[in-house]
Amino acid sequence: MRRVLPILILVLGALAIFIDMPGSHFGVLSNIDGGFNQPLETKLGLDLKGGLQLTYKAVYNAGNAPTADQMQVIRTIIENRINTTGAVEPIIQTVGADQILVEVPGAQDPQQIRDLVGHAGVLEFVLLPTDVYGTNGTPGTKPVPVAGDTIDPTLPVKFTGKDVDGGQVRARYDSTSTPAGWVVDFAFKGQAATDFATWSGANVNAFFAIVLDGKVVEAPYIKSAITGGSGTISGGSFTSASSHQLATILQYGALPYPIEELGHSDIPATLGQSFLNQTLLAGAIGIFLVMLFMLIYYRLPGLVACIALTYYGIVVLALFRIVPVTLTLAGIASFVLSVGMAVDANILIFERTKEELRTGKTLVSATEAGFNRAWNSILDSNVSSLITASILYFGGSATIKGFALVLIIGVATSMFTAVTMSRTLMRFVVKQNFAQKAWLFGVTDEEFQARALTGRTRREARGRV
Repeated sequence: MRRVLPILILVLGALAIFIDMPGSHFGVLSNIDGGFNQPLETKLGLDLKGGLQLTYKAVYNAGNAPTADQMQVIRTIIENRINTTGAVEPIIQTVGADQILVEVPGAQDPQQIRDLVGHAGVLEFVLLPTDVYGTNGTPGTKPVPVAGDTIDPTLPVKFTGKDVDGGQVRARYDSTSTPAGWVVDFAFKGQAATDFATWSGANVNAFFAIVLDGKVVEAPYIKSAITGGSGTISGGSFTSASSHQLATILQYGALPYPIEELGHSDIPATLGQSFLNQTLLAGAIGIFLVMLFMLIYYRLPGLVACIALTYYGIVVLALFRIVPVTLTLAGIASFVLSVGMAVDANILIFERTKEELRTGKTLVSATEAGFNRAWNSILDSNVSSLITASILYFGGSATIKGFALVLIIGVATSMFTAVTMSRTLMRFVVKQNFAQKAWLFGVTDEEFQARALTGRTRREARGRV
């Protein structure tokens, strides 16, 4: 293992340097299907890159305020709409009981986003003519559209989202169907229920498209006449997630409440760049002072810690690019905090090593014992930090989640570098002749020589026995 570890460290370091290079291409964890030729970039948040900030309020009558679930539906629909513009990790969150805050970093066309978010949305049921799209048993001249396709605007709309009885829409697992799987129950209300029964009876085996804002959500076929205005959609390949998503769209395809824009602001990139420059300068000064302290106080082990810290920074930046992580001011602060925690692990190791040297152990033995004795403290400290960061990630707002994600990556990487990079370097260094000096490890000559005296005393004692 000791022979493999240096090779692993070098390979990971070289890979991290390649990923950190401008214009590099590699795989992205959030889009694994995209392969290993995806362009990488360091993504910056709204406060650093600039962009668009919008505030919306749900419009409702007295006594008819939206519920928390309905506000979450509004938030989800708005997020889905903005994602279609190619915006990089927009932040959409509910504020108070009836407001939505939208932040879009690097928005190229703010007016497009405002127009997209501001309208209520249209949910439509469109029959696909059998002479063009065929039936379930007979192919047509055109393929049946799939989710995400743009619907032909010339096709007649038979029903809209206003005709759906949202209270009777639900996703469920049907174990009685053949094959068993997830399905979506739905129903129409009023006159639409009667019209749908007639319409479905006249078009058995024909396909119809469920369309939201001109995009196909699902295109099932009519198995039989759907009497009573209620029916079941079985997609065949439905999963729990996709069936619940379709149920949500059927129930709340259009926004459950109209929204009005309370205000918007364009945050210029120059302001974000100024914040970024100041933050990077402050971080660089802080890291420099930490390294200077390690060099002055711990000397040779401190130099090893500085090299390990540089390696740590290279690896963390690479992880930020392949996850990817959107860096904000809070995220950079979290990174600087994780740097301090990485140094803390090295301090524990080096102090333990000093203690072992003072007990009379050889330099090599003291180094190994120092790492072994410090490991439990390092593990406990970092695991508690990871637990706290995980709680923040799963229970916090978007800004808090970004802070927590950076902290999780930083802490996990610091554990790796402390027990691999630092340890491997120290194992190599302490075997060199130039390292056999007491002052390089912050102990006195008497303490450093005690190992030889102790060893001689023990040998003499063994000889007398």
